[in-house]
Amino acid sequence: MIDCYSKTVIGWAVADHMRTDLVVTALDMARRNHDLAEDCIFHSDRGAQYTSRQLTDYLATHRMRPSMGRTGICWDNALAESFFAALKNELIYRTAFPTITQVRKAVAFYIEVFYNRQRLHSGLDYRTPHEVHTGHKTSPSAA
Repeated sequence: MIDCYSKTVIGWAVADHMRTDLVVTALDMARRNHDLAEDCIFHSDRGAQYTSRQLTDYLATHRMRPSMGRTGICWDNALAESFFAALKNELIYRTAFPTITQVRKAVAFYIEVFYNRQRLHSGLDYRTPHEVHTGHKTSPSAA
């Protein structure tokens, strides 16, 4: 789950499947660790895990609004696609992981330490997502 304002990855999960439970786990992390606005928008592509009754019910229960990209329009999910390209090119394709536990640890470090707090983003005026997020939270106009 990515905050579109700051590009901070706020919820994530690693598994050996692509079922709805994976999405729910990431959403639970985002909800637990961040103050999500009521009626916040959850945008996704049209994968089966995002169109499931389980996710629809979850979003309704937690007062999130579903939004899905249009078929064949790649720009709708450009932020997520950019993140996954960076994750794959900067970590996954460069490392052999013997166990899922090692994958989880490496992904956690990549997201929580490197991507959110050290990696500069041209779309954020060469600041980190953490800098943008904390700058927004502490600015007088954020109140």
